[in-house]
Amino acid sequence: MTTPLTTTTGSSLGFELEAVLFDMDGTLVDTERNWFATETAVMADLGFTLTARHAEYLLGSPMERAVAYLLSVSGLDVPPAELEHRINAGMVAQLRDGVELRPGAKRLLAEVDDAGVPCALVTASQRVIVDAVLPSIGAHHFRFTVAGDELARTKPHPDPYLTAARRLDAQPWACVVVEDSPTGIASGEAAGCAVLAVPSMTPIPPAPTRTVVQSLESVDLEFLRDLTRARVAR
Repeated sequence: MTTPLTTTTGSSLGFELEAVLFDMDGTLVDTERNWFATETAVMADLGFTLTARHAEYLLGSPMERAVAYLLSVSGLDVPPAELEHRINAGMVAQLRDGVELRPGAKRLLAEVDDAGVPCALVTASQRVIVDAVLPSIGAHHFRFTVAGDELARTKPHPDPYLTAARRLDAQPWACVVVEDSPTGIASGEAAGCAVLAVPSMTPIPPAPTRTVVQSLESVDLEFLRDLTRARVAR
């Protein structure tokens, strides 16, 4: 684990956490396995077998990128829009009965909420998936949500997190991005935010630009505040 630089308790050296920007799949809800299971089932119906070696690339990928990859590795002659529709339909069917939150997510969301720190949900998933998952997470935790099909460029580009920070009237360096995938982490780092990585299906190596924990159970509001202090101090 990479430990954030801390200051004396209660001292923020004039810098304060302005917003928390949460990824969705694999970070707050345990849906990454649903995604890969759905993609595997859809591709099997089309005559191609996905294996574990494909999972790392697909993890956290926006739909357009995932579909392009699936068609490239399979060589299937299927319209991208059709493959996208099949995957989304399969996911919505799986999510209809609710989805399990990852350990510590419910408590952390409530703690950030109670402190009045603004939050946004920033995901590469399309709006249809966001709307299916939000009831399980609790839409009231977020000022707004940003879906992958609502921007010209989504993750790993910095645009989603820069857009969220701007809408919250927050400086990127005073925001903490909470992510689980290499794609999302790259987006948060490119935006200049403090990044907290909570790996789900793929290991995330420590780096100077991120802090890695194994579970949100070890994270509280003061931990998030320390991340922005450390980001400014570097």
